[in-house]
Amino acid sequence: MHIHILGICGTFMGGLAALAREAGHQVTGCDAGVYPPMSDQLRALGIELIEGYGPEQLKLQPDAWVVGNVVSRGNPLMEALLESGARYTSGPQWLAEQVLQGRHVMAVAGTHGKTTTTSMLAWILEHAGRQPGFLVGGVPHNFGVSARLGHGAPFVIEADEYDTAFFDKRSKFVHYRPRTAVLNNLEFDHADIFEDLAAIEKQFHHLVRTVPASGRLVVNGREESLQRVLGRGCWSETASFGVAAGWNAAGEPHAFDVLKAGQKVARVEWSLLGEHNQLNALAAIAAADHIGVTPEESARALAAFGNVRRRLELRGEAAGVRVYDDFAHHPTAIRTTVDGLRRKVGAERILAIFEPRSNTMKLGTMKSQLPWSLEQCDLAFCHSGGLGWDAAEALAPMGAKAFVDDSIDALVQRVVAAARPGDHLLCMSNGSFGGVHERLLKALAARS
Repeated sequence: MHIHILGICGTFMGGLAALAREAGHQVTGCDAGVYPPMSDQLRALGIELIEGYGPEQLKLQPDAWVVGNVVSRGNPLMEALLESGARYTSGPQWLAEQVLQGRHVMAVAGTHGKTTTTSMLAWILEHAGRQPGFLVGGVPHNFGVSARLGHGAPFVIEADEYDTAFFDKRSKFVHYRPRTAVLNNLEFDHADIFEDLAAIEKQFHHLVRTVPASGRLVVNGREESLQRVLGRGCWSETASFGVAAGWNAAGEPHAFDVLKAGQKVARVEWSLLGEHNQLNALAAIAAADHIGVTPEESARALAAFGNVRRRLELRGEAAGVRVYDDFAHHPTAIRTTVDGLRRKVGAERILAIFEPRSNTMKLGTMKSQLPWSLEQCDLAFCHSGGLGWDAAEALAPMGAKAFVDDSIDALVQRVVAAARPGDHLLCMSNGSFGGVHERLLKALAARS
């Protein structure tokens, strides 16, 4: 089969392309910006990439057109497709029909921690010899790739609540039909497509409806929003985590006993930081338990878990200053990331460098939560370029601890002037942040 993917350089669609190529399909694709690292990964797989959405691509005449959710009405290739009457489908639907059918799908949903928990679960199953397939919205260090078919029955997938395509406004995850589903947490996000938290809860309940009676829902017992989701109806076994009656932890996030209904069943000692990662681990252990991987096996796997790129990843050190990269962009994710680093570095200074880049943050929906999210930082530096709201006003409650610049060059100069040996520079964005990490390291090295 020849498939042509519109929007191929996105994380999800690029992973889908890799799976399709591994399955033996001919794969081509296009994007408005054919950019690395995904473009490099795809070309290495022998996938032809086309810059832009020119209607002349109709001449390719693939067996299937697969449309990413970055494509909207008015896109020239999509308009030509509609006029031609050619068959097209969404990425999630193609994946469900061509890859997930007949597999034991293990879907990880939630506002935060999806990529990390999906990677943990895939690694646990790999370590246990289950040879899982997976599709992750990042690159797990243990695998070095974001997607693979695998040879075993399980397929682990990051289950995103964002909409499927311009012609299918359901969340992506309703297509996956999981037998094991992790509901990690649930807060308001994606203000560009959801009116309020209740609208997202409704989509999560659509996911719950697709889990069979013999399946398992692994649910964060601390989240009232998830209890409301289950209150709409639940037809499967439920395993809670983060609470005493279910799967819980005793000890610090980097070294803790795993408890099941109060009884110790394993111990995890690993390199990850933060209570959020402790909860992610409990979710992964409870999900793996559903297909017969013991908590002890899971704990041994987690001891060798290498995390995911861009999750509190140390990018380098210069002039005695360490520079980290993290994907955090939602205020809660920022707060938990800072808390994880604070637990590691103690009283040493943390300088947070961030950009409100997600669609939700650009709308200013959560700007009032930023001071709360940055409470444990010593200084905070915001890149405000492209925002339609006043970042300085939003950060005013932080007083002299917060600084705002509308260019990355100015931001780098300000951070380097403030940094001292022993400081930790925590860069947070869901984009490339203009290469700020390398710029900071270069400027710090030049200063020393």
